[in-house]
Amino acid sequence: MNKAKRAAIIAGNWKMNKTPSETTALINEMKPLVADADCKVVLCVPFVDIAAAVDAAKGSNIEIGAENVHFKESGAYTGEISAKMLVESGVKYVVVGHSERRQYFGETDQTVNLRTLAAVNAGLTAIVCVGETLEQRELGYTETLLKYQTKMALTNITKEQLKNIVIAYEPVWAIGTGVTATAEQADEGNGYVRAAIAEAYGEDVAETVTIQYGGSMNAKNCDELVAKVNVDGGLIGGASLKAEDFSVIVKAASK
Repeated sequence: MNKAKRAAIIAGNWKMNKTPSETTALINEMKPLVADADCKVVLCVPFVDIAAAVDAAKGSNIEIGAENVHFKESGAYTGEISAKMLVESGVKYVVVGHSERRQYFGETDQTVNLRTLAAVNAGLTAIVCVGETLEQRELGYTETLLKYQTKMALTNITKEQLKNIVIAYEPVWAIGTGVTATAEQADEGNGYVRAAIAEAYGEDVAETVTIQYGGSMNAKNCDELVAKVNVDGGLIGGASLKAEDFSVIVKAASK
């Protein structure tokens, strides 16, 4: 991390977990544990939990995010949620292009870009996910793929709008598998993302963009991961559902 140049952010991605009542209980448990954090603390929760999460987080340093956003303002898109709806619900962040959205729900680099634009145009901060599969890594395509995905996601994003962009490098082979990239692999992947931003916007701008690591970061490996210069925090899955584990990761990013 380099807090002198960019924000450190620990963001929980709850995925399809927790009811509204469970959301209230978990956030109330988390609040005192992360109250002294020297990093931004975000919880991205299911749509049905947003109201409960926003209410529970009031008066604390925890900010609430959503897990997806549609690229249209309104229309015949059954089951989808617009950026304007999220803003009025009190959401500050939104995850875009998570590997599970790409794998199970047909997200493409093009729709990820459209959702990213919709989010930042509405004033949200987009946590944009990029990452390679194990096959792509073994074929030697990691750098090429990460740079391509990053540039595609940022198409038509201005330098000014980059202030509302966070990139999360999440190697697909390390999502929910228990397998974690080494600290060196995480730093390398994040470095490729930063290099792509530098190629598109210049090195000075790239140094200001927060790039998280998002592949099975947990209470045991967080210190080593966030110690790397290009790892500006994490997008946390399973560990964000346990208050104590999540707080350990927040403390690691607060050092």
